[in-house]
Amino acid sequence: MNKLLLLFLCYLVIISCSSPTTNDESTTTAEDEPLKSGWVSLFNGQDIDNWMVKIHRYEVGENYGRTFRVEDDMIKVRYDEYDGDYDDRFGHLYYEQPYSHFHLKLEYRFVGDLHPGAPSFTIRNSGVMFHSQDPRTMPKEQNWPISVEMQFLGGLGDGKPRPTGNMCSPGTDVVYEGQIDPRHCISSSSETYDGDQWVQAELIVLGDSLVTHIINGDTVLQYTQPQVGGGVVERFDPAQKPDGKLLTDGYIALQSEGQPIDFKNIELLNLMNDE
Repeated sequence: MNKLLLLFLCYLVIISCSSPTTNDESTTTAEDEPLKSGWVSLFNGQDIDNWMVKIHRYEVGENYGRTFRVEDDMIKVRYDEYDGDYDDRFGHLYYEQPYSHFHLKLEYRFVGDLHPGAPSFTIRNSGVMFHSQDPRTMPKEQNWPISVEMQFLGGLGDGKPRPTGNMCSPGTDVVYEGQIDPRHCISSSSETYDGDQWVQAELIVLGDSLVTHIINGDTVLQYTQPQVGGGVVERFDPAQKPDGKLLTDGYIALQSEGQPIDFKNIELLNLMNDE
C-alpha cells in the first residue's frame, strides 16, 4: 500500500504543473494533436461518432430512442422518444479506445424527472464505468457491463445526505481498507448536491492498483485492486467473467439508467505513453 500511495503522490506532483483547460480554445479532440500538457478531449462537442452504444436488449450500436444524443455541446441522456415505460433498458456509451492508467475529468448535471417504469433506485442516479469489458463481448440480454463504476448521485431535496462519487461493482470486486469489500456499492465522503447544478468529477486510475475518486476538487474515495468477481451482472458470457482476475485496463462508458443527465468537458490524460 505504501508503494501505491507513493505512485499516487508522484502523479499528483506531475499534474500540479499541468492542468487541463476545459474552456480554453486550445483544447483539442482525441483525433487532433494532444495538448502540451497531454490532455485530450474525448468528446468533440458535435457528435458521438467515436463512441459505441450498448443498451440492454439491443445490439451494440443501436441507439434506441436516441438515448444518447448531442445538443448544445453536451452529451445528453434522454428518454422522450421511448415507446412506453423504461423496461430496464439500461444503457452505456463507450469511448472507442480502452485505457489502463489515466486521469479522467468530466462535468455532469441531473435534469428532469425519472422516466416512468425505471427502478426507484435509479432516481438522480448515473455514473461513469471504467475497466469495462468490450461492449461487443456482451450478449443482447446482459444488463450491465462487467466493470467498475464511479457512481453519480444527486440529492433528493429532503435534507438527507446522499454522497456522489461512490464506487459500484457490477461483476467486479475491489479491495477497500485492506480487504475485498463484499458490498456492491461503497459510499464516498462527498457532500450532497441537490438540483440541476454542474458537478465536476475526476477519476484517477493506475491500472490494477490504486483508484481515486475526486468530486469538485476533493478526494472522496480510494480503493485498490479492481478485479473480476461479485454479482449483479446477469446473462453474461461466462468466458468474460474469470473471477479473481485483476483488471488492468478496459473501456470508459457513460451510463443511462432512466434519469435524464447531461455530460460535458470530458477530458483525459493518458498516463501510459504506449496506449
